[in-house]
Amino acid sequence: MGTVHALLAGIDAYPADICTPLTGCLNDVEAAEELLVRRAGGRLELTKLLNGDATVSAITAGVRHRLGRAGPGDTALFWFSGHGTEQPATERAHLDIEATGRCQALVCADGLLVDKRLGALLDEVAAGGVHTVAVLDCCYAGGATRGRHLTERFASPGAAWFAAAARDARMPEQPAKHVLLAATRLDQSSYEGRFEGRTHGLFSHALLGALRAASPTATYREVHAAARSRLEVSCTYQRPTLAPAEPGGIADQPFLGGTGARTPSPYLLWKDRRDGWQVDCGSGHGLPAGPGTEFRVTRPDTPRRAPERTAAAGRTVRAATVGVERTLVEPVSWSPKPAEVYPVALSALAVPPASVALTAPDEPAAARALARAIAGAGPGGGPSPLLHRVERLEDAGALLFRIEARGGQAHVLRRDGSPFVAPLPLDGPEDADRVAACLVHLTRWHQLRDLEAPHSPLTGRVRLEITPWDSDVPLVPDGDGEIACRYGLGPAGPVPPRVSVRIRHPATTGRRLWCVLLDLTDSYASHTGLFDDGRFVGPGRTGYALDNRPVQLSLPAHRPPRPGAVVRDWLKLIVCEGELNTVPFHLDRWDPLAPLGSRGTALRHADGLLRFDAPPRSSRDAHPEEAGGAGQWATQTVQVRTEVPRC
Repeated sequence: MGTVHALLAGIDAYPADICTPLTGCLNDVEAAEELLVRRAGGRLELTKLLNGDATVSAITAGVRHRLGRAGPGDTALFWFSGHGTEQPATERAHLDIEATGRCQALVCADGLLVDKRLGALLDEVAAGGVHTVAVLDCCYAGGATRGRHLTERFASPGAAWFAAAARDARMPEQPAKHVLLAATRLDQSSYEGRFEGRTHGLFSHALLGALRAASPTATYREVHAAARSRLEVSCTYQRPTLAPAEPGGIADQPFLGGTGARTPSPYLLWKDRRDGWQVDCGSGHGLPAGPGTEFRVTRPDTPRRAPERTAAAGRTVRAATVGVERTLVEPVSWSPKPAEVYPVALSALAVPPASVALTAPDEPAAARALARAIAGAGPGGGPSPLLHRVERLEDAGALLFRIEARGGQAHVLRRDGSPFVAPLPLDGPEDADRVAACLVHLTRWHQLRDLEAPHSPLTGRVRLEITPWDSDVPLVPDGDGEIACRYGLGPAGPVPPRVSVRIRHPATTGRRLWCVLLDLTDSYASHTGLFDDGRFVGPGRTGYALDNRPVQLSLPAHRPPRPGAVVRDWLKLIVCEGELNTVPFHLDRWDPLAPLGSRGTALRHADGLLRFDAPPRSSRDAHPEEAGGAGQWATQTVQVRTEVPRC
C-alpha cells in the first residue's frame, strides 16, 4: 500500500472588503487531519495551507509539487474548505462547456482558482497512476473537480479577479481522471453551522462523520451516500455531488484506495491495571460519546479451548467513559476474570438525543405549554432521553429541531428553516403534547435511519442489491447519492416501477447470518415486512424480498402520481450473527391525527438505548438463540428515489 499525499487548504480570515470571513474552515481541516492520521498513520505526508498562506500560487504549487510527488500506487488528496464563487462565462470556449453559462472558482486568499484549472492540475497528478481525489466544501463546488441561521460559503469578488483567473484556465480535453466529493451541485450554495459549540461546514461535518463510521473498504459512492443522508438532517437545499458517478469507475473504489487500514475484528474486553475494564472501541471509531452503551460477551469460535469465555457468553458491560480509542466499562451483575480477554459485541447503543430549540417571542402561553410538554415527553411524564433542550442553536448536536410557535401553529424546522412536517396546531390542551410526541417520533426515525455499527467485522459481508425486475444488473446511487426509479407511462396513466430486492451472502464468510431489512419511508415509518421480519441467509446464498416477487415502488395513496411527484425510501439491511428482536425497529408513519394514547413507541426506548436483543425463544424454534444474543452486527443503507417524470 502506497503513501497518502494530502494537501489541506482552509480559509476563515478572508479580507472583509472582498468577502465575509468564515469560522469553520480551519476546524474542517483540523478534523480532516485527525481522520487521515487515524487512517493512514505513518504513510501520510501532509501539507496544510491555512488562511493567508492559501494563495492561488501556493495551492497550485501544492498540487503540482506536493501531490505531484505521488507515484503509481500512491494516493493524492486535495481538500478545500472556504468560499466559492461564480461569474458569467464570457469567453466562447467557456460558454461551450459551462451548462449554466457561468464559471465557478475557489476563492483563495489572494484571488480565484477556476474550477477547470484545478481539475486539470488534479488530472496531471492522476495521469501518473496516482489515486487522486478532491473534497471541496464551498459554493458551486459541483462544477469543480456553505439560509437562515447558517453562514453561506459564497463570495462575489470583482470581475478583475475572474479575468486574471480565466487567462490560464484550460478546458478539459477528456473525462476527469480524479474523483470529486463536492459540497453542492453546480448551481447551489454551501453553508457552515455550529455543532455542539464548534463550527464546521455542513458537508465536511457530514462527510467526516460518515468516514468515521465507514469500514476501511467503503467506496466513494457509499461514503457519499452516507454523507448526503447525514447532511439532509440540517439542510434540504444543499445537495452533495459525486463525480464521475458512472458504475464500475473510480467512484466504486475504496476511499483513498483503502489506505491499508486493518480489517475490523471483534471488540475485546480486558482489564487495565490502572484504569480497570475497557473495550478497544471509542469515539474515533464512531461510538457515541455519551455513557450508557452496552457490550455483551459473545460465544468464542472455539468454545472448548476457551471455557471461561464460553461461560461468560451473554454477560454485559456498560460504558462509563468513552475515549477516542477505548471505552472504560463497568460489568453488570458479574465479575470477569482479571487475566481473561473476552470477545464482545455492541448490544445496546446509546444514540445521541435530538437537540430542541424553542422560540415563541409573541406567544408566551404557547411557549410555556410546549416547554412543559417537551420536558415531560418521556415515560410516566418524565424527561425523555430522546430529547435535549438547548438555549442556543450553536450548542445543538447533529439532529436539531427548531420549534417556532407563531400564528397558532408549531413549526418543526431544520437548521436551514425547512420543515420536517406540516405545521401542527396549537389550539387545544393536547396540542403541545402532540408536538412533543412528534419530536420523539422523528428522533426515533432518524436514529434508525442513521444507525451504523462502528468498525464492525461484519461490514460488507452481506450486500443489499436492487435491480430492475427484468434485469440482473444492480442499480447504483447516482451523483446525488440516490438510486433513481421512475414511473413509466401506460395506457391508463403512470405505471410504478418494479424492482427485485436481493440480499447476497458470499460463500467466503463460512457461516449463516441473520438479516433484517428495514423500509424507512419519508412519512417517518419503519417496517420489516419485506423480508419476513428477518431470516438467516447462508454463505453462498441469496435472500429475496417478498419471496422473489416484484417490489413495487409507488407513491402512497395520499400522494397522487402527478408529474414531478417524488417519494423516498431508505432500505436498511441489518446483518447479525444471531437472531434479532425487531420490535424496537418498528414505527408507524407519523400521523398528526392519531390519538396520543396510541403512540407506544417511546415506551420501548425508555432508557434511550437501541437494543440488539434476541427475540423470545419460542418465536424461532427452528433456530435456537446462541448465547451472546445477536452478536456482532453491521448495517448497509440504500436510499431510493421514486419519481414521476415531468414529461
